[in-house]
Amino acid sequence: MEVLERIRQVIDVSVRPYLQGHGGDIQIIDFTDGILRFKLTGMCSNCPSSIFTTEDLVKKELLEQVEEVKDVRLETGVSDEMIDFAKKLLRHE
Repeated sequence: MEVLERIRQVIDVSVRPYLQGHGGDIQIIDFTDGILRFKLTGMCSNCPSSIFTTEDLVKKELLEQVEEVKDVRLETGVSDEMIDFAKKLLRHE
């Protein structure tokens, strides 16, 4: 099984259900040189606890279960979903 496929499997089983329980999800951006870059989406995208979610859940699970993963990095910034939500609020929709 390819490394990225194993990463996706760990995310699907050990990470995504937790995030979806909080109204969020995870999206892989890139996996290069043992470093997985990802972003959190939905309600988790700009959550103040996202750094803890990264360290205590995403990083822990992937480092334990996929030996090729050496580190994980959360890409932050305002998501497209959040921008759309803000626009709707400003338009009173």
